[in-house]
Amino acid sequence: MKVKEQGLSEDEVNARANEKAKKRKEVRDRMLATKTIEKGLLMVHTGKGKGKSTAAFGLVMRAIGNGFRVGIVQFVKGKWQTGERPVLEKFPEQVTIKAMGEGFTWDTQDRARDIAAAKAAWTEAKRMIEACRSNPPAYDMLVFDELNIVLRYDYLDLAEVVETLRQRPPMLHIVVTGRNAKSELIEAADLVTEMTEIKHPFQAGVKAQKGIEF
Repeated sequence: MKVKEQGLSEDEVNARANEKAKKRKEVRDRMLATKTIEKGLLMVHTGKGKGKSTAAFGLVMRAIGNGFRVGIVQFVKGKWQTGERPVLEKFPEQVTIKAMGEGFTWDTQDRARDIAAAKAAWTEAKRMIEACRSNPPAYDMLVFDELNIVLRYDYLDLAEVVETLRQRPPMLHIVVTGRNAKSELIEAADLVTEMTEIKHPFQAGVKAQKGIEF
């Protein structure tokens, strides 16, 4: 309808569209030419919506495909058998995964035990970070899954965690997941994504399902 109103032929519409695309590309090329920094990123996936860990493991898949070495520490998931674990275990030369959590606080109902598990997981996380100071580094990317959860409950010293992440090796990528990310961590991060829940089947009585939630 728009073409007819303007009295243009299909070829003329295509020519106009191509000219606009050319100008957009020129603008984008000029913008990209100013982006010259290459560095390891601190990335935070947070928010109430589903997909925080899922997105992180998507990055792990991409990293594996690029020949990266990846270290993963799971701060909450531990006793659960999640679908990503047997997949990642097929890449032992590239991926190290440490599932060190014992479930959510309502699972253990033992705060002291939860704190001990969080501290043990953080010790492993720091060990992985330090292993990246060698040449060559032990890992190119680290994922600290659900670290935000234990920070939310003050199981770890927030200032120490944030400072350790700030002082990571220059080319090391770190991904932190979990809802309710602390503002200090958000401030320190290079990339923050908030998952927003629009609709969730759990609200309609649908239970967590294999291959979707775990």
